[in-house]
Formats: sequence, C-alpha cells, structure tokens
Amino acid sequence: MTRRGEYGNTLMEAMLLLPVAFMLLFGMVELARISWTYFTLQKILYTIGRYAAVQPAVNFCDDADPILADAKNLALRGIGDAAGDLQLSALTADLIQIRLERVRTDTPSLGDCECSAAGCDNAQGGRGPDFVVVSVNGGYSVRTNIPFVPSETFLLRPVVRVPYGAL
Repeated sequence: MTRRGEYGNTLMEAMLLLPVAFMLLFGMVELARISWTYFTLQKILYTIGRYAAVQPAVNFCDDADPILADAKNLALRGIGDAAGDLQLSALTADLIQIRLERVRTDTPSLGDCECSAAGCDNAQGGRGPDFVVVSVNGGYSVRTNIPFVPSETFLLRPVVRVPYGAL
C-alpha cells in the first residue's frame, strides 16, 4: 500500500533528474558530431595527400599547380572540379596547406624540404620529398551547440603525413 505523498516525491525526483539526463543526451550527440567532423576533416586531408603523392610531375612549390587544385577539389567536393557541394561547410581550398618533408641525413628526424634545386623542387631538378604533409592552416573552427550551456568555439588541427610516391 502506498502512502499519499509518495507519488509527489517520484514526480519531483523525475523533474530534478530530467534536465541532467537531457544535458547528457545533448552532450553525447554533440560529441558525436564533433568526432564526425574531425574524422571527415582527417579523411579529406588524407585524400589530398594521397592523391598528390602518387601523381607524376606534381609541382608542390607552385600553389597554382592544376594537380594540387584537382586534389583539393576532389577531397573537398567529391568531384574533380569546383562545382560540387562542400563536405564541410567552412573548409575551402585556401585553408589547406601542403608541406613537404624529408628525412635529414645528419639526424634520423624529419625536416621541412625547401623549394629549391637542392631541396624538393622537381621543376628545378631537385629530388622528391619523403613525405607529403597536409594540414588546415590555422585549424578548422567548430562550435558546440548544447542547450543552456555557453557555446564554445575551438579549433580542430589534424595533420596527415603520407609517404611520397608510395602506392
């Protein structure tokens, strides 16, 4: 047999726990959205690096190289030209940075490969790089959207390193 005030206690406890449960639910959904954005960004960068690393006669020292432009459009839009929709709304080809790295001969560490005949400039007779490194210049801005919690904006900064010329 239940006493008369127990129904009120149950309702009061449910009303106190319901906002916490919704905050946890919205937080998990937001964490999933941010994770999806990070892994999509990482896949885009890997696609650019992989496409550029296996193409013959790519001039990495020229930002206007058509192969690099095709690689960026392919990864950003899913097609080779600039006509498709962006996979991530605020990510454009201008934000993507492609660097070259080579294993140093004096130490077993990686270092940037300069664009010169002694470096990685193929157009001037330089030897190719060891790795193509693709990143987002300044990071990709993500904003959290959890109700009743102040919005925070933070940067995702994935870096992808792909071996040059490897199939």
